[in-house]
Amino acid sequence: MRDYAETIGFLGQWGRFQQIVFFSLVATIMPNGFGAFTLVFLTDTPSHHCLVSGINLTEDWRKSVIPIKEVDGKQELSRCSRYRLDVVRNLSAQGYIPGRDVNLTDLEEEGCVDGWSYSKDIYESTIVSEFDLVCSNQWKQPFTSTVFFVGGLLGSFLSGQLSDRYGRKPVLFAALALQTVFTFAQVFSGSWIMFLIILFINGLGQMSNFVAALVLGSEVLTGKVRVLYSSLGTCLGFAIGYMILPLLAYFLRDWKSLSLALSLPCVAYVPFWWLMPESPRWLLSRGRVEEAEAIIRTAAKWNKVQALRIICEDCGVSELSLKHYWINPRSTTLILCFVLFTMIVGYYSLSFNTAQLHENPYISCFISAVVEIPAYISSWMALLYLPRRLSVILTLVFGAVPLYLIQLVPDDLSNLALALEMLGKYSITTGSSLMFAYTAELYPTVLRNTATGISNTVSRIGSCIAPLLLSLGMYYKYLPYIILGSLAVVAAFAALFLPESFKKPLPETIEQMQRRESTKNKCSHLISNNDNEVYR
Repeated sequence: MRDYAETIGFLGQWGRFQQIVFFSLVATIMPNGFGAFTLVFLTDTPSHHCLVSGINLTEDWRKSVIPIKEVDGKQELSRCSRYRLDVVRNLSAQGYIPGRDVNLTDLEEEGCVDGWSYSKDIYESTIVSEFDLVCSNQWKQPFTSTVFFVGGLLGSFLSGQLSDRYGRKPVLFAALALQTVFTFAQVFSGSWIMFLIILFINGLGQMSNFVAALVLGSEVLTGKVRVLYSSLGTCLGFAIGYMILPLLAYFLRDWKSLSLALSLPCVAYVPFWWLMPESPRWLLSRGRVEEAEAIIRTAAKWNKVQALRIICEDCGVSELSLKHYWINPRSTTLILCFVLFTMIVGYYSLSFNTAQLHENPYISCFISAVVEIPAYISSWMALLYLPRRLSVILTLVFGAVPLYLIQLVPDDLSNLALALEMLGKYSITTGSSLMFAYTAELYPTVLRNTATGISNTVSRIGSCIAPLLLSLGMYYKYLPYIILGSLAVVAAFAALFLPESFKKPLPETIEQMQRRESTKNKCSHLISNNDNEVYR
């Protein structure tokens, strides 16, 4: 059986066909950058206090009706209580002056029975101010983010299986449609429950889009272009969307306008349906040889090269059941899931934490997005020149060390602690980008999207628990860093047992993957010897 990459070698690696596929797929990943961190703005809590309106009070009593509380050493208006309004009204009518005639600490307090007044210094509105997710309902705010990530988790699992069954292209565009329609539908949410349901469905499309685009590009593109796409291309597409988000949010300060603005650009992807091919590798795995040859001949016309008379005479792949994903390469699967989980929980924990670097949320979000660019470039360079296994281990180790060191930094050296945290995020982000490409390289064509989807499903549990992990800092400031560092060290050790895929063609069959597994088991060294085989 001939290798697929060898079969289509006459196309070249960077013709017009590959360029269109490359940039089209990168563009389809940009909405993931929008969606992953939109909730930073949609669920942010503006400054607020109990609403007091329509009551005849003196100016002194109007200023004093909200108690002053001490929060983190600072004096601020109470967010969830006010002095009993009937008592305050009587005292005001009798001419008493607060603080002179009346000791305010002796007055009875009550909850915000008339609602809340929200500051509009930063936002015109968020879902927190829209649905009053404060005080006794404050738990709903982080729960909203969790529901979105659970939707992404389920989407990763479903998209993998659907894509292996129905094709990469239909699932990719179905996921884009979900994101577009339900981001738009959020604007019409009349209640928090309705918003939650729509957000969950939106989350389904979020990771489904990314996984389908990643695998489609990995299978259509070959050689160094595939490495460029799987690492730098997909991640830069994500980062561009991430950087655009705070710019849009800065000019659109209410959550409905922002949601509307983020949904409309996705309509531009409709013409991509006629530009984007189905994966010839997947078509061959389903026995649809004529359709695969038609796509390759079209690519030859676009690249202005002569196609072979018979292209896919002996380059099909066998049909496999899903059980092979777990039975044959199960050790690889379990290790990949754990390493990916560690990477994702580290990435989201450090991303949400570094989002607090500046008091202005728009600047914080933009900085958090920009610092990922050098990480993605480093990932691309590592994929080109370093063995995969070594690259993963190094990023985990270099991510763990600064996280451990943070607790040793004196309080007066906050900039040093910040630098260590950013170094940790840089390493973990580099590793996360590596893992997307690495995972796609390890599995055969008939299982690639399912394997990538399931592995990402497990890793997405990390995004769901990241907010809870950060909350442990209330008990001990450095506990989240210690947990993240420890996970990274254990994952680095586990990665020693992963097979190597550097300078090796994508496996087409389970037998090819098993040969890698057996080679891995025989080798105890970390860096495999690389021959002069051309990377396909």
